[in-house]
Amino acid sequence: MWQWLAISGLRANKILPLAFFATTLLTAAPYVAAGVVVDGTRVVYPAAKREVTINIRNPGGTPSLVQAWLDAGDPHAKPADSKVPFVLTPPLFRLDPTKVQSLRLVYTHDPLPADRESLFWLNVLDIPPRASANSDAPNQLELAFRHRMKLFFRPASLPGSAADAPGKLTWKLLSKDGKLVGIQASNPGPYHVSLIQVSATLGGQPVNVPADMVDPFASRSFDLPDPVGAPNGTVALEYSFVNDYGGNVKATASASTAP
Repeated sequence: MWQWLAISGLRANKILPLAFFATTLLTAAPYVAAGVVVDGTRVVYPAAKREVTINIRNPGGTPSLVQAWLDAGDPHAKPADSKVPFVLTPPLFRLDPTKVQSLRLVYTHDPLPADRESLFWLNVLDIPPRASANSDAPNQLELAFRHRMKLFFRPASLPGSAADAPGKLTWKLLSKDGKLVGIQASNPGPYHVSLIQVSATLGGQPVNVPADMVDPFASRSFDLPDPVGAPNGTVALEYSFVNDYGGNVKATASASTAP
């Protein structure tokens, strides 16, 4: 997950607070884009580990100022106000072209549920250098690029495995007034399942339903784009999800109308 933050004519130390406001993208003028890359698309922290590292790379040709912090689910939370049971270092650093910086993540052992994963978010704000002052140059925007990715804290001795969790989902078709209006996924296990899309043939037509993450021991419903006639019996589904390594995986299941 990423966001653009548009800034015009500000120094880096004045840019930092803008990371916590709504995203804005201005396209009326040329812009300077940041180029920092975060390895992976999610972070898994096994409870047995002393620490986890996340590599940040700068493949571009200019240095960047990078700020990193965690939050517990509020994308607008400021680093100083975010209460999470981790220490992340370094929180602010310069990253020169072609260089790599490792973020060190350490669990503080503040209590977290032992029977399921806990979800946090890693934020990495990439602030490009200020454009050189040149009265003859056209107006230019400086854009900060914010990466935001999931951090799963995984307790020891959880039953089963994260790889098997998507296959354990149970599915129901949701109807209203004789029409099929949605699909529900229920997660009976302790792992988060990050769904992408659910597909089925309904009313003789293929239907693709955007999906999202299903929390441990929880259910989540996804609305169909348009209601269709409720089918009789079960319906074959194909769904896609994201695994621990950031790969998109497809699987199949079946669903019947909820009683």
